[in-house]
Amino acid sequence: MSWPGKQGWPAQAAGRERGASERGAGGSRRRARTDPPPSPSCPSPSPAALRPPGLAGSTPAPAARPNQRATLTHSSLSPHHAVARPTVAAAATAVVAAATTAAPTSSAGPDLWNTTYYPRAGDTLKDVKTWYLVDAEGQTLGRLASSVAQLVRGKHTPAYHPSMNTGAYVVVINAEKVAVTGNKANDKLYRRHTGRPGSMKTETFKALQVRIPERIVEKAIRGMLPSGKLGNELFRQLKVYKGAAHPHEAQQPVDVTAGLGTKTAMPQKA
Repeated sequence: MSWPGKQGWPAQAAGRERGASERGAGGSRRRARTDPPPSPSCPSPSPAALRPPGLAGSTPAPAARPNQRATLTHSSLSPHHAVARPTVAAAATAVVAAATTAAPTSSAGPDLWNTTYYPRAGDTLKDVKTWYLVDAEGQTLGRLASSVAQLVRGKHTPAYHPSMNTGAYVVVINAEKVAVTGNKANDKLYRRHTGRPGSMKTETFKALQVRIPERIVEKAIRGMLPSGKLGNELFRQLKVYKGAAHPHEAQQPVDVTAGLGTKTAMPQKA
């Protein structure tokens, strides 16, 4: 059996010949559309009869397309069609003149619905902050930390706002004499890491109280302050010292140890 050449199979050749005969000389399979001849009783109107009466004998202008703008020249516009467009400078001058000549509006008075106080920048200055002194001797760590955190946060002031630093400076002394309940002295662990693999250090409450007692109070209070820049700024207002001596005598801190954990109003700086 021999394979067909360029002519292909007999069926394919017959199909090509039939398609060529259908296409004809034009090369397209679409047959020419022939419109029926006009009826003698209804002859087609002539192009002159379709023109408007005013344009008889002249060729009508083609209608403008919807997306095509009509081009108008200055000569085709009549004087009453001309519109004066003011410039930007003239418009600005008119607005300023109208504003200066307008009558001043009367004040509507205080806003009775918006009575919420929002702290000003002057409420966060260091000069207006009060200094407090807290003695940690015999105090429970958690209760001491929560009371001091409220002072540092500024929740004792009427001008408190969570997004502003309206807190006070707090000096905590005798940090080595803070107490914990139960068996937390041996069970409570403090962990730190140097950043190198396998370098995590673990230390109990009792061991850290002997080595660095200030760190115990600082970590407890820092955990009760907000995180971020505001928390870092508030944490710098906390001063924790071992022993009863501290270098802030010039600020004259007010001793509020007796009022911790109560609803007693804290004294404010005059």
